[in-house]
Amino acid sequence: MANEQDKQIHQAEKDAIVIRDAQEEDQPNIERLLLEAYGQYEEVMAGERWLAYRESIRDSVYKEGPVARIVAELNGEIVGSVQMFLDSEVAYGRSDLNIQDPIIRLLATSPQARGRGVATLLIRESIERSRQLGGEMLYLHSSDLMAPAIRLYEHLGFVRTPEKEMLNGTTLVKCFSIPLHPEKAGARTVEAAQAAE
Repeated sequence: MANEQDKQIHQAEKDAIVIRDAQEEDQPNIERLLLEAYGQYEEVMAGERWLAYRESIRDSVYKEGPVARIVAELNGEIVGSVQMFLDSEVAYGRSDLNIQDPIIRLLATSPQARGRGVATLLIRESIERSRQLGGEMLYLHSSDLMAPAIRLYEHLGFVRTPEKEMLNGTTLVKCFSIPLHPEKAGARTVEAAQAAE
């Protein structure tokens, strides 16, 4: 009985989460969220590497490039965000990756809101928007440093795509992708993964 109540509470929390486009006035809150969410990696990154990463996170909030900045809001507070780019040239300045489909970057959930499905909702929205843009695949990149995030991506149906990977210094930045039209590919979708839960 308690397990069923927990599921109902969890669903009610998901229902209360609003997914929307970020507005300019959201930028300071998004910056704070990103630094809070990614701050957990400060201890495992070398000093200079962390400082450079932190600056690139800050810059990403304000500079041009993303086709969409999407946020998740709970009780009027931004608790999640993600940035979507049209291709690898815009996302990374890396035309050599030859990704001509949408890419999401800097997916973040407030530590206080983790476990409530925020990241999954943001990924679902990214998938829908990528379909609307005419994409065939949705890509993202991550490193082993972010193992819990990688487990989520794989649970949602993303698969490793080694031919689109890159090195950042000596760190392998792994690529993951999911087909946007699974009926053509016979692939697992985020929706199918949700239904299985």
